Amino acid sequence: MLVLASASPRRRELLAQAGFEFEVHPANINEDLRPGEDPIAYVVRLAREKAEAVFNELAANHAGGQSLLVLGADTTVTLDDHILAKPEDAADAARMLRLLSGRTHRVITGVALATAHGTEVAAEVTAVRFFSVSEEEIAAYIASGEPMDKAGAYAIQGRAARWIPRIEGCYFNVVGLPLALVAQLLQARITH
Repeated sequence: MLVLASASPRRRELLAQAGFEFEVHPANINEDLRPGEDPIAYVVRLAREKAEAVFNELAANHAGGQSLLVLGADTTVTLDDHILAKPEDAADAARMLRLLSGRTHRVITGVALATAHGTEVAAEVTAVRFFSVSEEEIAAYIASGEPMDKAGAYAIQGRAARWIPRIEGCYFNVVGLPLALVAQLLQARITH
């Protein structure tokens, strides 16, 4: 049984779109950045902690958890190795969008698959180019409400798409779940 350890509606939609059958059981963990932690280590750690927390919670009810597969994921946006998490408020969202304007940043998703045999982790990195964005465009975008629960204060699959002329890497990673990487992790577990 596959369980998604995330409350993200975008991850749910992507996993379903790819044809996976799963249940949703969000993890409740501390997501604070540790001092000196780099962005890849940060998202991989959070993905692992989410997957393992839910696996440990559910395994007792699944005959030792032998058939239980728990997928954890965490996505962040980085610019110059600084993490741009979800904005705290409208002013923070505007600050992030100004930083991204006219530049290329990285979107990193850590994924973890917890099973009775241990936890496998991986990360996907996608480079995203932004056009220059005016103050008026930033204000209108923030007023739409879309950026408020998104790392980096934007959604590539939403209104911000018009500012993104190019990406290098996995599009689905930028949405929040690198589907090909997830499929590889799951396939490796199913065949073992």
